[in-house]
Amino acid sequence: MGDIDDALERAGQETFTREPPKTLKARINFLLRQLKTAKAVAQELGVTADSVNRYRRGARKHPPKAIADRIEAAVRARWQPQIRRRRREQAATSTGITVETRARFGYTAPIGTTDDGRFRRLTVHLPPEYADRLFEAQRRGAADQELRAIIAEGMGEVYFRDGGRRADGLEVRLNEIDYFDVSF
Repeated sequence: MGDIDDALERAGQETFTREPPKTLKARINFLLRQLKTAKAVAQELGVTADSVNRYRRGARKHPPKAIADRIEAAVRARWQPQIRRRRREQAATSTGITVETRARFGYTAPIGTTDDGRFRRLTVHLPPEYADRLFEAQRRGAADQELRAIIAEGMGEVYFRDGGRRADGLEVRLNEIDYFDVSF
């Protein structure tokens, strides 16, 4: 996963209406309800089925930090899928997304009309059509470069060209990402 995929996943998790389970036993029970078998949960977490059963029974209460982190990530990835889906649909049809980034933008324009690429820190609200294209590309497993191109096109239109009021013909590229966050 790339920077944009990670940011979209974090944004989806920020839409939760309730907190995921907090205790180890509750998290394991949730995963068992989702994945159906201890063997499937064990494969997801990279442990044995016996370990999963010990966590479920409460016989083992403190897994190593790496395993605890994997358990938390697996629960958060499966928590409230309908809420996430509704928020994505809302962003893709009516509200759009807000992108906050510190990145190096590159430009292509007629000779003499552009600055050299440099790091900029921007917070830009992109309209729903860009959110829809971004979610669709992520859903079909697009590479990070394609996701960057969609974000760059949206930022070029909204921020750099200001909806067609300036910088006509300016093409924007998102080259290096130092920080990237999305909210919807």
